[in-house]
Amino acid sequence: MEDFTMDELLEVLKRAVPKGDWLAEGDLVDDGIIDSIDIISAIAEITDEFDIKIPSDEMKNENFNSVQAIYDLVARLLED
Repeated sequence: MEDFTMDELLEVLKRAVPKGDWLAEGDLVDDGIIDSIDIISAIAEITDEFDIKIPSDEMKNENFNSVQAIYDLVARLLED
């Protein structure tokens, strides 16, 4: 797959969790901005959109605490 942009990722995340304040200051998970249900919704949308699988060992808070962390995760998985 060709490179994707942060804006494309944000569109996917907003589709998955419209109420999520994805650009909030602080840690999305640790500060309670998104919860586990939001993460599951985001994972489902990300895997569909980018045709990747997110291994269970990658489903940890640190990979979902910011849009940058999610972007880095997706980029890493797309390289594999």
